[in-house]
Amino acid sequence: MIRSRSGRVTMADGSAIEWTDATWNPVTGCTKITAGCDNCYAERFSERWRGVPGHPFENGFDLTLRPERLAQPLAWKRSRMIFVNSMSDLFHKKVPRTFIDSVFDTMEKADWHVFQVLTKRSSVMRDYLKRRYRDLAPPAHIWLGVSVEDSRSRARIEHLRRAPAGVRFLSVEPLIGSVGQVDLSGIHWVIAGGESGPGARPMAIEWAREIRDMCAAQGVAFFFKQWGGIRPKTGGRDLDGREWNELPVAIASRAA
Repeated sequence: MIRSRSGRVTMADGSAIEWTDATWNPVTGCTKITAGCDNCYAERFSERWRGVPGHPFENGFDLTLRPERLAQPLAWKRSRMIFVNSMSDLFHKKVPRTFIDSVFDTMEKADWHVFQVLTKRSSVMRDYLKRRYRDLAPPAHIWLGVSVEDSRSRARIEHLRRAPAGVRFLSVEPLIGSVGQVDLSGIHWVIAGGESGPGARPMAIEWAREIRDMCAAQGVAFFFKQWGGIRPKTGGRDLDGREWNELPVAIASRAA
């Protein structure tokens, strides 16, 4: 099933990211591993503050655990969709498993929210989820996703498909090349978008149409985030004359 998102609520903990309501960063900082990381917005923002005493990003984009933030979602009583670690990757090799456990403990407790966890370390995430939910159904309110920027990163889709998750999603952003024909069985949502910021690489309309049409043919919710450019909003959000704002309906039982 698919539903459309309509309207947004402005909040102190809000986000300018179109497909979420808020961000939560119990980890910040990361390292680059693929071409999709080349113009990382999180690195660009963080490094502006390196060396500024007392600033949250005094250490720039160095990977940093922030245990003082672990309980934040428990204090947000109104339900919202929360993008986890918009400024990092929870499954980075330097994040201890015990800390990942603490993040998942919070997400499981705060079950009135929807949590969106996105990674490029797809095999690490798959193995972690198989251990954590070996004998349990994965919570439907914790959505797990992988980034896929072009055809070279499609192996992450299979890793995700093999991971126990209530909802599985792809972030095809920044889309820097054709993804090609993909089997989307077991995937519930696909976000596509172009790169933004200095040096943004252009996205061909054929690449975006290819993904949209695959989603339509296979019954997968499709969300077109942006064309990109020097700023995220530069190119707008229309694809062939309309905005695509589909979201998956949360699945109450374990996905096949």
